[in-house]
Amino acid sequence: MALSESLRRQPRVVWVTAFAAVIAFMGIGLVDPILLSIAEGLHASPSQVTLLFSSYLGVQVVAMLITGACAARFGAKRTLVAGLGLIVAATLACALAGSITELVALRAVWGLGNALFIATALSVIVGAASGGQQGAIVLYEAALGLGLSTGPLLGALLGSWSWRAPFAGTAVLMVVALVLCATRLAPDRHEERDPVRLLDPLRALRHRGLLLTSIGSALYTAAFFVVLAWSPFVLGFGAVPIGLIFFGWGLGVAVSGVVLAPKLAARLGERAATTAAVLGYAALMAAMVIDSKAVLVVAVIVSGVASGLLNTLFTGTAMSSSGAPRGVASAGYNFCRWLGGAVAATLVGHVAAWFDWPRAPFLVAAALCVVAAGVLTLGRTGRDPRTVPAEAVLVGEEA
Repeated sequence: MALSESLRRQPRVVWVTAFAAVIAFMGIGLVDPILLSIAEGLHASPSQVTLLFSSYLGVQVVAMLITGACAARFGAKRTLVAGLGLIVAATLACALAGSITELVALRAVWGLGNALFIATALSVIVGAASGGQQGAIVLYEAALGLGLSTGPLLGALLGSWSWRAPFAGTAVLMVVALVLCATRLAPDRHEERDPVRLLDPLRALRHRGLLLTSIGSALYTAAFFVVLAWSPFVLGFGAVPIGLIFFGWGLGVAVSGVVLAPKLAARLGERAATTAAVLGYAALMAAMVIDSKAVLVVAVIVSGVASGLLNTLFTGTAMSSSGAPRGVASAGYNFCRWLGGAVAATLVGHVAAWFDWPRAPFLVAAALCVVAAGVLTLGRTGRDPRTVPAEAVLVGEEA
């Protein structure tokens, strides 16, 4: 069956879950265009505002270690719906927040809900898909890219009215997704499942190849969030221009992650392709140091293409580096990956202050990517990543 035909023939459950996934992934970049507005409206410093990323990601990092156990015990639908419910409550409360401290705390709740959702959404989509996994996995990856691109756009359009509006708009969309998932997904069935222990993902990192790949991904993801959390402050544009810039960035993430990354991996092998892409990302970070807003705008948009490649390639390399069960290895990998983003989002404003130079975080990000490339070269194993099925790459992406 052709891929396009497979996508058209997916049941309603698959489309409902994919729609919810788009909205959930919007949350990553939603606040980007309104960072300056939030800082002004709540009288917050840039370092305080970037905590909106670090609290969201920090809780999501820890929660990634427990969501597998939750899904195994309570069932995928219950876990997914619980996550959506937390997101609805958090986004609605964000729209009513009266201080930056309150907003940061609510973003943490949002991160917990997002972890519960994204850890189970792919399994629901694949389990309900018809005609094999390929179309379902591509649909999920498309939802990821669409969410990353439309999040900043939604934040820009509604944020031009008020910084509270994007949160309220997301809450409304998430209510729709919650109702659809609660009513359209099949009830969980009691099944005998293999027990999942909370520390299993961390134990998987004892494997040298997986550990080094995860460290490399953490360093890259730190650079990724330097772009996401700090470039709006350096650009100093209004909500709509920032939203349009990151909409272009998100489209690059979507297209390159689904279309270009598999081709590059097939040509060079996953580890070599990942090393080349992360060095390219380092070059883009270095270009952002140039004192030109035009160069920064172009570099941010182009970095979306590199990020799409790296998001998929790093995951593929990780999944081919360990003999641990795919879900366990993926959880350990993603723990490291998002931890890098959480740390970067927390420290990025302080780095600029320490160096007394607003573009210093980009230079640090470039250095981190160079180190990541070096770490990857240390993690070579005897197993050829090109022998791993493509679905093994994609299934682990957000587990």
